[in-house]
Amino acid sequence: MRKKTVLITGGAGFIGSHMCEKLLNNNYAVICLDNFATGSTENIKVLLKHKNFRFDKRDVSNYIDIPGRIDYVLHCASLASPKDYLDFPIQTLKVGSLGTHNALGLAKNKKSTFLLFSTSEVYGDPLAHPQKETYWGNVNSIGVRGCYDESKRFSEALTMAYHRVHNLDTKIVRIFNTYGPRMRHNDGRVIPNFISSAINNKPLVIYGNGRQTRSFCYIDDLLDGLLRLMLSKTNEPVNLGNPDEFTILELAKLVLKITKSKSKITYKQLPVDDPRQRQPDISKARKLLSWGPYICLHEGLERTISWFKR
Repeated sequence: MRKKTVLITGGAGFIGSHMCEKLLNNNYAVICLDNFATGSTENIKVLLKHKNFRFDKRDVSNYIDIPGRIDYVLHCASLASPKDYLDFPIQTLKVGSLGTHNALGLAKNKKSTFLLFSTSEVYGDPLAHPQKETYWGNVNSIGVRGCYDESKRFSEALTMAYHRVHNLDTKIVRIFNTYGPRMRHNDGRVIPNFISSAINNKPLVIYGNGRQTRSFCYIDDLLDGLLRLMLSKTNEPVNLGNPDEFTILELAKLVLKITKSKSKITYKQLPVDDPRQRQPDISKARKLLSWGPYICLHEGLERTISWFKR
């Protein structure tokens, strides 16, 4: 019996490489596309030895033509950390627009199911709390973060257009802050920043007063939700994240406690348009996918810190 084939763009990145591994472990054949803008060969080094894994180095902002049957196209390619999209705003917009268009075109040609990896950033600095999928967001389209936020909002609009016009079976996942092994030390996001500083006894830098909140989902929980969504019948956006909400200051203190670090906490000015609150309403995922996270922040941080130390 032929294995079903999944093509995943950005498959050498943090979430993408974990998803490749998850799919291989669930008996799929995987084609991974990545140009290593933020991905790494280290993330897929073990996977390259797998007989059902194939890697193709390419920029998905250019036309994609892959021979053979493809059952699922997962568009994960993105410059997702603030450090990356602030440094490379045009590339961020291109992978969200041209990259999404090319990935959708491939799915249409292959008659594949399409899954877009979107983000909680489509909600911007939310005026609704927690954030439901029905909330339209509060985004500054011309601000410094607009390149990422609007690239994802456009990619969602394009995905739904392909669903309505071409009757393509599409899925959209809105991913809330996810963390775990394989995050880059210099990623620029809060958890790798705090962990890297703590294990090197350097100051943990908090931007603003530390009272802004985030909800952190461990990678293993997210992967379970992604696979369930990929196989589901829903075509509407679905939030995936952990609804447990923490202030940034609480996170910093927890990292210091787990690492037993001597680092101090310092404060700097809050970046422009930085969201004040972030918490997913996952009632839709619970109902449609029978999904919910199991790994608490303390346990997830212990696993992640252990990987960072190695």
